Amino acid sequence: MREFKRTDRVADQLQQELAVLIQREVKDPRLGMVTVSGVEVSRDLGYAEVYITLLGDNDPERIRENLAVLRHAAGFLCSQIARRIKLRHVPELRFHYDESVVRGHALSSLIDRAVESDRVRHADDPAGEEGSSEPEGR
Repeated sequence: MREFKRTDRVADQLQQELAVLIQREVKDPRLGMVTVSGVEVSRDLGYAEVYITLLGDNDPERIRENLAVLRHAAGFLCSQIARRIKLRHVPELRFHYDESVVRGHALSSLIDRAVESDRVRHADDPAGEEGSSEPEGR
């Protein structure tokens, strides 16, 4: 069984606290619906890579603006985290946009189109379905 490292536990706790803090405490009107999708903490707990996703349209300008707001609020977020989590040193927060969700949607739509294309091709070719039956003699 895999033991959880301290950095993993700290990352999980940071993710939970940041999700609540960003949603409830950051009062910037430019900030959209932000989800904290993951946090990776360095081995020395010096910094934390915080990955976010945005609800709705994800154009590059909107992503850049939301990241700027979060980077500006990083000091406030660190001070709030220091009050909530018992750590000697609160990691420096580095915010990044998590593109894995967007890539996942793109791959899913490609798969859906391929399946639909295959379904249409087989529907148009009734002879192909007969030829794919099991060989006689079984």
